[in-house]
Order: sequence, then C-alpha cells, then structure tokens
Amino acid sequence: MSEQIFIGVAWPYANGPLHLGHIAGAYLPADVFARYQRITGNRVLMVSGSDQHGTPITIRAEQEGLTPAQVADKYHREFIDCWRQLGISFDIYTHTETANHAKVTHDIFSTLLQKGHIYKGKMSQPFCPSCQRFLPDRYVEGTCPFCGSPRARGDQCEDCGKALNPEDLLELRCKICSGKPHFRDSEHFFLRLSSFRDQLLAWVKQQSHWRPNVLNFTLRYLEEGLKDRAITRDMEWGIPVPVSSFEKKRIYVWFEAVIGYLSASKEWAQQQGEPESWRTFWSGMSKSYYFIGKDNIPFHTMIWPAILMGYGGLNLPYDVPANEFLSIDGKKLSTSRNWAVWLPDYLQRYDPDPLRYFLSANMPETADADFSWREFYRRNNDELVATYGNLVHRVLTFCQRHFAGQVPEGRPDDPPSQILIQKAQAAFDTVGTHINACRFREAIKAAFGLAQEANRYLDEKSPWKAQKNHDSSTAIYTSLVAISALKTQLYPFLPFSSAKLHRLLGFTGNLESAGWKLRFPTPGQALPPPEPLFIKLDEKLIPEESMKIGSTNLS
Repeated sequence: MSEQIFIGVAWPYANGPLHLGHIAGAYLPADVFARYQRITGNRVLMVSGSDQHGTPITIRAEQEGLTPAQVADKYHREFIDCWRQLGISFDIYTHTETANHAKVTHDIFSTLLQKGHIYKGKMSQPFCPSCQRFLPDRYVEGTCPFCGSPRARGDQCEDCGKALNPEDLLELRCKICSGKPHFRDSEHFFLRLSSFRDQLLAWVKQQSHWRPNVLNFTLRYLEEGLKDRAITRDMEWGIPVPVSSFEKKRIYVWFEAVIGYLSASKEWAQQQGEPESWRTFWSGMSKSYYFIGKDNIPFHTMIWPAILMGYGGLNLPYDVPANEFLSIDGKKLSTSRNWAVWLPDYLQRYDPDPLRYFLSANMPETADADFSWREFYRRNNDELVATYGNLVHRVLTFCQRHFAGQVPEGRPDDPPSQILIQKAQAAFDTVGTHINACRFREAIKAAFGLAQEANRYLDEKSPWKAQKNHDSSTAIYTSLVAISALKTQLYPFLPFSSAKLHRLLGFTGNLESAGWKLRFPTPGQALPPPEPLFIKLDEKLIPEESMKIGSTNLS
C-alpha cells in the first residue's frame, strides 16, 4: 500500500545566487529522497520557495540601490532556472510574497493569538542613531557570548548554531554603518515558546530514528530551557501584522518562513483544482520530512513543531535529516569572501549529473564534507566514466557490432551469471533501504558496488574473445540485466543519465513509471546506437576552476 510523503525543503533567501553548500545541505538530498519515493509508488508532495522577506534581501537591496521586491524577483527567477537545470523536482516552488502565503500566515498568527500562545509585550530593540531606525536582527552583528565568534548575527550564531537575540551579542555594531546602536523599547508580539518546552521534550525523546546530530542538538537545547521569542519587528518589508495599531510593523521572517511549508501545500492544492487535497499530506498517517542545513535545526525541531502544536490538527515532523556543512578546498564556505562554487556558474559549463554524483557520494550527512575541483575531476573520470559509463559503453557497443543492435538471446544459467543477477535484484532492497533512511552516501555506494561487480563479471567472461556464440550472448545479456538494474537504482541520484540509459536499453515510456524493480531486457529488443553517458574531463580544469574561487564577486 502506498504512503503519503510530505517533503519540505529549506527556503533560500532570494538575495544572491545559490552555491554548492546549499545543494549539498538540503536540495539534492531532498530530491533524491523524493524521486525514490515516487518511483516506489508513494504519493509525494515536495515543496519549497524563495524567502523574499528576510532581512538579507533588504540589506542587499540597500547595497545595490534597488527595492527589496526587485532583488527578490531577480534571484527567485534565477533559482527556478537552476532547479530546472539541476533536476530538482519540486511539486511546487513558490515564494513568500504571494497573497496565499500572507493569508495562511495571518490565519496561524490569529489562531495562536486567540489561543493565548501569542501575547503582546515590550522588548528592547537596537536603534542606530546614525541610520535613524530600529535594526532588525540581521542588521546587527557582534561577538557570540557562547563560542566567541566575532561574526554572530542578531538572530543566530552560524558558528555554534545558537539562536540569539540582539541583546545577547557582545560588541554590538550596526551592519550598515558599523556604528554602535543603543536600545529602545518597542511593543511587539511574542510567541510563548517557553510553555511548549515540556511537550516538545517528551515528543523529541520519542524520535529515535532522527540523526544523532539532530536529536542530541535538540535535546540539549530543550533541556537548557526555551525563551519566548518576538515574532514582529519594526520594518516595512514583509507580511503586515493583522492587528490594528501595528500597521508599521511586520511579522518577522523566522516565524512566517516556516509557515511557507503549509502555505505552499495549499497553493499546490489550488493549482491542482482540488483546494482541500493538501490535507492528505498534513494529517493521518502521512509522514513529513524536512530537509535543511544544520544551522536551521532549532527552527524545524522546536519552533515549527511548537507552532504546529499550538495551532492544532496538523502533523508534526516525522524526520528532520539536517546535513552538516560543505567546505571548499578545506576552508569554510564564505559568500562574503566569494569562497564558494556558485551553482549558476557551474551549470554554464558542466552537466548536472556529475555534480549530483559527487555531492551524493560525498554528502555531509553526519560530518562536514569538502569539495575540491581535483576531487570532482577524479570522481568524474575514475568513477562515473571509467566504472559506470565504460561498463555501459562496452556492452552496448558489443551489441551493435555482434548482435545487430539487439538484445541477445542469453541463457544466464551458469553460476557467475546467476550470482550477478541475484546481486542486481538484492541491490534494490539495499539501495532502497538506505535512501528511505536518508543514508544517501551508503545508497549510492551500494549501487556503484553493483557496477563494480558487473565490470568484474564482464572481464572474467571476456565475451569479445568468443564474439558471437552462446557464452558471449549469455555474458552480454546478463550484463544488460545488471545495467538495467543500475539505471533504476541510480535514477534518484542521476536522473538525466538514467533516463538516457533507459532509452539506450530500448525501453519506452517513463523510467519512473516503470517502478523500483528490475526490468529484464527482452531478447530481440532493438537498441539505439550507443552514446556516452558521461564526458571525460580535462585535467586542466583543476587549476582553471580553482583560481576562480575567491577571486571575484558574483552578483
């Protein structure tokens, strides 16, 4: 029986281009998971969108002399193009500036206010005398009181992951003018987060299937206690507060951005012509997964669950498989210093599947991982081309030359052939189990293990020595069976090359609709002329691409 799977993916700030850290952290693992769930027959809803209300957008707009809407729209369109090129298969990718999102946010705000989970109070907020305005959290920087990082923001320290308030920071400064702010009282609404602490703690302790880094971080945070958090700010860009006398204030981004998962689901349902169909993914036995980077763990394991608990009637997260960070050449990724590999830049020159392969095989699931152009070059040429691509090319070329471009009449009744087919069958369970548990590195490793087995089998059989006889036809047919298994098992990771191989094997129709199972090629099935699955890269790309990192700013 099929399951209902909801997949929420982190909403990127529409203030600059995407980089490989974003992809490895949230978007690629979510897409691998979604593609696997769909091909197994489960009903999937994967949603995300551009966060257009965050203070990073207003900061970028002020730096460039543009309106926040102009900045947000520019990068939203760029994101959509990147998702298409990289094959990130959202069911809906929207943004936070829609009327639908404002409506859903107002509904949750008003419901929590009515139930007493939101209250009005005063808070001391940084005010910059030079800029003559209150400063939202990301407009202030300072030293983290917990880890000592001098780059902590007014909402969170990226180095240690602690959620912060501006008054927590040491050596506070205005991000715009570097002046020293002072604090003034301002009236705001607060989420009564502290009252959910015990309920959250009891719920989190039941999540034994969570990754240890996510579970331990959340438990430690809850055991230390939760503080109520202001959910409105003195600013002009964002969703208005639906309360009179608060017309000049806005609902703060950390509160309304997570509501995007729900508002996107409702927008998707409207697009389907079935306005209530979103409920299938938010109630009953449906499982919800949230793919994020580790800096967003508190918002998805505590704050969003608390909002859902307070609102009532909606499923809590089933899993939050947060990834660690991706470094570049051993150094922490820094967008301000351009120490990054930008996704639009990559997609201008290289195919998507080699990047998807590298980041899948090197995914930062439980520890930080590193990207280098040298390692990218090695994995492409030694693993994609030499191990997988060469296997496919050798077998399909042999079919063209010696079997008139058709699947031969093989009889895999000898022990080596039977063993390889058994391994191809068994790999579906192994790879699928790993993907279902969000162990993507182990999943793609298991699939490539089958490719290595098929190469060994082919070398031992050496059909080119016998050419066209019973032994060669059996060896080639058995190899085609293994290749057929590989194109399905690698489909969640390498959708473009898998679809291509599906066609090169003579199959018709959509690969995904064929299901998560081994399709045996039919003897006599016509095979198109073979084409390389992957391109061998020139070693000169290593110094050329490496020199670009940190050299210029990409706008």
